[in-house]
Amino acid sequence: MKKLLLGLSIATIATSSAFAETYHPECFVPAPGTSIIEKSAKEGPYKIAFVNGFAGNDWRIAAIQASKAWAARPENAANIEKFTVVSVGNDSSAQIAAIDNFIAAGYDAITFIAVNPTAFEPVIRRAERAGTVLVPFDNVLDSDKIVQINESQFALGKLKAQTVMDELGGTAKKILMVNGLPGNATDRDRRLGMMSVLEKVDGLDIVEVVGNWDTGTSQKVVADALATHGQFDAVVSQHGSAGTINALQAANHPIVPMGVDGENGVRMLMADLKIPGVSAAQAPAMSAVALEAAVSLLQGHSLPQTVYLPIPQVKSKNLQAGVNYFPDLPKSFNTGTGFPSCFKPFSPQELLGQSIDNT
Repeated sequence: MKKLLLGLSIATIATSSAFAETYHPECFVPAPGTSIIEKSAKEGPYKIAFVNGFAGNDWRIAAIQASKAWAARPENAANIEKFTVVSVGNDSSAQIAAIDNFIAAGYDAITFIAVNPTAFEPVIRRAERAGTVLVPFDNVLDSDKIVQINESQFALGKLKAQTVMDELGGTAKKILMVNGLPGNATDRDRRLGMMSVLEKVDGLDIVEVVGNWDTGTSQKVVADALATHGQFDAVVSQHGSAGTINALQAANHPIVPMGVDGENGVRMLMADLKIPGVSAAQAPAMSAVALEAAVSLLQGHSLPQTVYLPIPQVKSKNLQAGVNYFPDLPKSFNTGTGFPSCFKPFSPQELLGQSIDNT
C-alpha cells in the first residue's frame, strides 16, 4: 500500500483492500466511501485535551467521565504527559478559541464535540501547521481532512423510526418527533434518518419539537405538544427520552411504540411500563475511542477518515435487569459504557468514580 508521509500530510487511499491494513480495523471501522489518514509518528508521552462544548445533559457528563476513565487506565496513562478537559458552552467561537489555546500551548492532540459542523476549517489548518492532531466525535464536522469518530447518526435515526413503524404495522396518522440541539450535525443527521422512514408513510402528520437532548426540556416541550395536538400513535426521541416518557405518563397518554435513547432510567421505564420499541444509543464512551484514535495517529498508525462505531441497541422485549439496564444505578447512568471491539468496556464504578469538572 502506497502511503504519503510528508510531515503531517494526509494519505488518502480509497480501496477496500487498503482498509484491511489500517490500524485496529475491528475498532476503527471505515464509513462507506471514506479515505485513510496517516500522520508521521511523534514520540510520547503526549499532552492531550478534550474540548467539550455544551455540558448541560447527562450524556455529556458521561462522555467526560469516559474520557477521564480511559486516561486513568494504566496502559493509556503511560502514553499521557497531561490530560485536560474543558467545557465551553454552545458558542463555536469560544470552542475554537479554546482549541487554539491548546495548540499554542503545544498540545499534541485535541478531541472535541463540535458546536457546529462548518466553522472549523481555519483551526484545522492551524492545527496541521502546528503538528496538533484533531479528532472530533459525536457532533462531527463537514470535513474530510481529519479523523472523526461517530456512529452513523442517519442510521440511528432511521433505526428508531423504522422500529416504531414496524410496531405499528407500517401505518400511522400522527407521530411525535423529539429532536436535539439545533445547529449540530448530529441533530441534523438523526432527523434526516427518521424522516427517511416517516416521510414515506401516507397521510402521516409529523409533529416536531426541540428537546435539546435534555430530560427537563424534553418533558416540557412534549407536554406542550400533547396539550396542543392530543394523542400520538408513536414517538421517536433523539435523547432526553425519560422526560418524553414522563410527559406522556403525566398526560395519561396511552402506551405507544417509542424509539428512545440508552439512558438507564429510560430503559427502566420501558421495562416497567412495557413500552414497545427500541432503546438505541449514541454511546458517550465514544469520547474514549476518540482519545484512542488520537494516540494511534500520534504513534504513526493509519486510520479511516470517518469511523462508524456500532450502534448499541436493544428491543424492549429483550430488556433484562442487570444485563442491559441496572435498577440499582442512577437513572442518569448511560448504558453505552464502551465498545468491546476497541477496548474493554468501562465498569459503572470506573465511570461514576470520575469527576465532571474541568481539569
